[in-house]
Amino acid sequence: MIDDFTVKDKAPHLAISVDMLDTGIDVPEVVNLVFFKMVRSKSKFWQMIGRGTRLRPDLFGPDEDKEDFFVFDFCGNLEYFSQDLPGSEGSTQKSLGQRLFEARLGLVTALGADEPALRRSTVKTLHEIVAGMNLDNFVVRPHRRAAERFAPADAWAALSHEDVESALSLAGLPSAVRDDDEDAKRFDLVILRRQLAQLDGDALLAERLRETVQSVAVALLAKTAIPSVAEQAVLIESVAGDEWWIDVTLPMLELARLRLRSLVRFIERTSRNPIYTDFEDELGDATEIHLPGITPGTNFERFRAKAAAYLTEHEDHVALQRLRRNRQLTPDDLASLEEMLVASGGQQVDIAWAGEQTGGLGLFVRSLVGLDRSAASEAFERYLDNTTFSVDQVRFVSLIVDELTANGVMEPKRLFESPYTDHAPTGPDFLFPDTDVDLIVEILADVRRTATPGGAA
Repeated sequence: MIDDFTVKDKAPHLAISVDMLDTGIDVPEVVNLVFFKMVRSKSKFWQMIGRGTRLRPDLFGPDEDKEDFFVFDFCGNLEYFSQDLPGSEGSTQKSLGQRLFEARLGLVTALGADEPALRRSTVKTLHEIVAGMNLDNFVVRPHRRAAERFAPADAWAALSHEDVESALSLAGLPSAVRDDDEDAKRFDLVILRRQLAQLDGDALLAERLRETVQSVAVALLAKTAIPSVAEQAVLIESVAGDEWWIDVTLPMLELARLRLRSLVRFIERTSRNPIYTDFEDELGDATEIHLPGITPGTNFERFRAKAAAYLTEHEDHVALQRLRRNRQLTPDDLASLEEMLVASGGQQVDIAWAGEQTGGLGLFVRSLVGLDRSAASEAFERYLDNTTFSVDQVRFVSLIVDELTANGVMEPKRLFESPYTDHAPTGPDFLFPDTDVDLIVEILADVRRTATPGGAA
């Protein structure tokens, strides 16, 4: 797209980016710059200005060269730098390892003589990290005195204010003690910050971090098909709820950290990493809006997760088995599924809304429990015959079976998206004749029909 943008008479003619086109791109035809972010780095500001300073002969016609350009600045950057104020070049983001070391050291300091078991385990981790540092490493060498000071285990027994300041200089230095599970370490940091907030009495931060941990637990509730997650289902259910947090203690938080940290990696990346903003909204005139569907206070993701966990525990139910085995649902089956959702803690208005959004209650439930793999394979049995179809065709259909097993239903348009286009760039017609493509689409429609009473598509 950037290559196309550099061609004068070729679309696109407008490019919007965040920190991608500020430097390193020369397009002499650019005559309009729009600044929609605050910049305080003087070098970055002039780099951004430089995108418009490239000369271009005959830009507006013969002998009508580019002589100037416009800057539309919505964030006061021109006014700021026109005063020749000192710029700020920013700072380097602390590494995750450094933040963890500092958080653990802060926890040890804040605990004092309280919670001796938690203090011992935290000190043990800090000591192992420092003991694993190579004193000949050129990064560690400038901090050799501090590293030698805290290499013995007894050096951590009692820490003075000066000791803490000295130990802080070791945060983030390379060590033989490594943990390559980034997801687990990020969860560690959240729990450590929650423990510190509880010790410091910072109720606002503690509440925000509680919501973050609960969101992780809610996401894990949908992963109880994984044996290691299922083993911790009781704890996960408790952490996802509100009662567990009423009188939560530091050891309870530590136990949750130890048992759940290795499970966080099973959560899809798209459902993680909430982003927090801190700015003031300007309110306009109030307008009354009628919002049908979910009642105030409903957490729909939690409703989905709790329903999925309940259905997994009752997967031997006749209606659920019919749904998973791709057998046609009856109105009685649908009523049974609705009763199960109510038993899982769902409200009628939530259940109705879920059915409306997914095309029917049967389709909603199947999206939670998936389709039995043997049933999905049976639907595409003729295409999985290695003697009739090529290896690429079988592989393509196997991807469909995988998705049906996980999600229960599949829209035909998915055939033209990744991962299918990774094997067939233009879609199924790359591998199959048109008649077979039509048949595959019809099979997907049949799978969908069985989840709706009466077989309606």
